[in-house]
Amino acid sequence: MFSKIKSFFVGKPLDSESIGEQKFSVFWGFPILASDAVSSVAYAGQEMLIVLFPLIGLLAFGQMTLISAGIILLLLILMFSYRQTIDNYPNGGGAYIVAKENLGIKAGVTAAAALSIDYVMTVAVSVSSGVEQITTAIPEIKPYSVVICVFLVILLMIGNLRGLKESSRIFGIPTYLFIFGMLSLIFWAGYRLVTHDMPPIDQTYLDSMKTLSPPPITIFLLLKAFSSGCTALTGVEAVSNSVPNFKDPATKHAKKVLYILAGVILVLFGGVSVVAYMFKDYQLYIQDKALLVNMTSIIMGQGPFYYFIAITTFLILILAANTSYSGFPILLSVVAKEGYAPRQLSYRGDRLSFDNGILLLSALAIILIIAFNAKVSSLIGLYAIGVFISFTLSQSGMFMKWFREKGKHWVIKAGINGFGAVVTFVVVIIIAFMKFGEGAWIVVIVAPILIFLMLKVKRHYVAVQKQLKLRQDEYDGYITAKTYNNRVIVPISGVNRISMRALRFGQTISQNLTAFSVVISQEEEDDLRKNYKRLNTDIPLKVVYSKYRTVLEPLLQYIESEEYQREPGDMITVVLGQFAVRKKWHKILHNNTRYFLERQLLKHKHIVVAAMPLQLKDDDFVYKNPDYRY
Repeated sequence: MFSKIKSFFVGKPLDSESIGEQKFSVFWGFPILASDAVSSVAYAGQEMLIVLFPLIGLLAFGQMTLISAGIILLLLILMFSYRQTIDNYPNGGGAYIVAKENLGIKAGVTAAAALSIDYVMTVAVSVSSGVEQITTAIPEIKPYSVVICVFLVILLMIGNLRGLKESSRIFGIPTYLFIFGMLSLIFWAGYRLVTHDMPPIDQTYLDSMKTLSPPPITIFLLLKAFSSGCTALTGVEAVSNSVPNFKDPATKHAKKVLYILAGVILVLFGGVSVVAYMFKDYQLYIQDKALLVNMTSIIMGQGPFYYFIAITTFLILILAANTSYSGFPILLSVVAKEGYAPRQLSYRGDRLSFDNGILLLSALAIILIIAFNAKVSSLIGLYAIGVFISFTLSQSGMFMKWFREKGKHWVIKAGINGFGAVVTFVVVIIIAFMKFGEGAWIVVIVAPILIFLMLKVKRHYVAVQKQLKLRQDEYDGYITAKTYNNRVIVPISGVNRISMRALRFGQTISQNLTAFSVVISQEEEDDLRKNYKRLNTDIPLKVVYSKYRTVLEPLLQYIESEEYQREPGDMITVVLGQFAVRKKWHKILHNNTRYFLERQLLKHKHIVVAAMPLQLKDDDFVYKNPDYRY
């Protein structure tokens, strides 16, 4: 039943050869990876007004325009910087890989932790902001904001579990509709300005403002507004993190998307700021109501286009979360492959997407939405600091790369990345200081905890690998010839201590012994056969290619095949190797495939399952005894 339900929502499994068909073109890659940055047009300006307007009134629109110009300049710096990252690190991972290779492991892990926090925040903020846009136009549904947000996150999760190709088709078109709507709004505002067809000014409000004496515009106030507006730059890093998701030539397509993204943000974000400044209508700022929806009402009235903007803004903000669904799972897969996160996060699911990363992202975002009651103003304080930390580490890493390697035009390249590192570091300090009391302190605490956990995970994997790995003198003659007359199959994932112990045990109960392995690539098969040959054993090795990346079905098919020559009444003993870890939390870091296989195999009356355990030492013991031999 579970399989049928999963197939209905997610779709039928795809074989591994279909991975090329799941990758983005420029046309479909842009809306998926740019939706976060594009959507920030809807709330970045609004967040600046929340800081400025209550204190300085209509003067806020002029300051908002100046701050927006500074943010756009920062965007251009990041664009040139990340262009170089795409060229030099086309395998994904972005800031994590750049920082790790050029600044060291701790810097890389810090970048990964910071980006992970930002990706989770992107989902929570974008979905909450999208629901805020629609509840501005339809106030009756505002009490159900949290429920709607959770439901939308689940829809995003299901869409992404269906694979890259389908998610890009589902989520791509609303991005283009939003861009069309915003360009139309900016164009129409410009037309009204040129023709002097301005909306009437509320003289009563202006007279009341004259009686007030606004406080002076201080650097502190501007920096606080700037830190809020910097949310417009979240999502820029997603393109460099997701280069492997593009069709070949991947780097060329990724750079095109980066250029288009920068151009669109420049026009839309800058255009909205200029329009707000030119109209200077106090109704643009109404507490708990969305800026773009208010702006559309003032400029174009509350006709069909008003609802078009409200709906497309709602959709783009919801789909902005999809940038995280593209970046977060692939980032975690890279981190997991290197041993700093649970290995399960590096495996592709039935639809060739990184299912475990998608599920984890959805769960964390839902927890945040519920905890903060889907309030954008509460969530925004935690936002942006993580991504700017990753910006700084990425640019610093690229600067060190050019400085070490030199090469053609290295001074110019180093200058671009060095300047970008300095600017983004200053922004980190500004955001941390200005937003500390609004929730940034949570990120300051969570990030070090994540870094600590990632390093502990790596420590565990290294300790496990050290205990499982065969020494050079153990390959020849490791398996003895003592056997019994029973039929035995030993599934192995590689030539290591646990699989060899299982084979040795198999020899004690049968002379008819077969080593069985499932592979998903030719490279994996070649490596297995090379190492197995070094054992100098006459135990046959059966290797099966599984295009759906499963172990159980190929194993059962082999047992029932004519090749295996099983006679009626034969009992098949399947010996499963399993190492026992010392700490309970270590179990979640390993696949625990044995439990699944055992549960399924025991459903067949002619199959006996035997477990061959290997008790591992504690991680600390292995590190304190470098010469330890199992």
